[in-house]
Amino acid sequence: MSGQAEAISHGAATIINAIATGKGSAVGVDLWTKAKVSLTDEVGQVDVVICSDSSENPVLAQETVGHVLKHFGLENEFGAKVETSSNIPVARGMKSSSVAANSIALATVAALERSLDDIDLVRLGVEAALSAKVSITGAFDDACASYFGGVIITDNLERQIVKRFELSEAPTVLFYVPSQKTYTVSSNVKRMKALSSAVKIAYNEALNGNYWAALTLNGLVYSSVLGYDSSVAVDALMAGALAAGLSGTGPAVTAIVSEDDKELVKQAWQNYEGDILEAQINLEKARVVH
Repeated sequence: MSGQAEAISHGAATIINAIATGKGSAVGVDLWTKAKVSLTDEVGQVDVVICSDSSENPVLAQETVGHVLKHFGLENEFGAKVETSSNIPVARGMKSSSVAANSIALATVAALERSLDDIDLVRLGVEAALSAKVSITGAFDDACASYFGGVIITDNLERQIVKRFELSEAPTVLFYVPSQKTYTVSSNVKRMKALSSAVKIAYNEALNGNYWAALTLNGLVYSSVLGYDSSVAVDALMAGALAAGLSGTGPAVTAIVSEDDKELVKQAWQNYEGDILEAQINLEKARVVH
């Protein structure tokens, strides 16, 4: 056994935030997180280095490795060293936790020289996110969009994929990223569930293939609940974006834009303090790279 492997999983953006109803949707984007996992003989010890943000809590990585080892009945045989690198800003609603869990789980399975069904691997990462208390629902929708790419619609409570869309168009994805961090578990769940009927309308639109309209509606609903100014999304729409709305529980805002309108949306966002990230829709599955 080599005992070491590296894996990559790509990012995702919210179409439907699942917190209000337990059902969600997300689309894969080509941002990424890489994880290198090296097995050790220090049983129960998981040392973590988060290269892109050393201030972040290592508990998600530790829980993910622990869940994989336990799945194979090897929790009393190995420890691990985990190193992650990423270009996804942490705690902005941009799925950094789901992407990290996917890449760490995939690298751990590969380091063990075992195999696991894709959806079972995703579910292990979701359970790890719940155990680590970095997610309210486990974010199965985000995890699936990250792992498989494309547009994914899910039942997060049942851990089931409801529908997948293979996108023929290839719009650009822009993210407006404020500097402040917001952690999902600190969000007011009661307030979000109070508007569940509106979120269900957006979810049904996504099911019917109107996923960009659903993204905009979902973003407006959650912005109002969570107290975010929706002007960032509206300005993007006025500049020609196909869709725009809050990603996750924020504070990042996603805009889906055509190549022709990309610069106009960027100009509209220059009035706001924060960074603008550009990405493309991702259709590639997570994979082992070494």
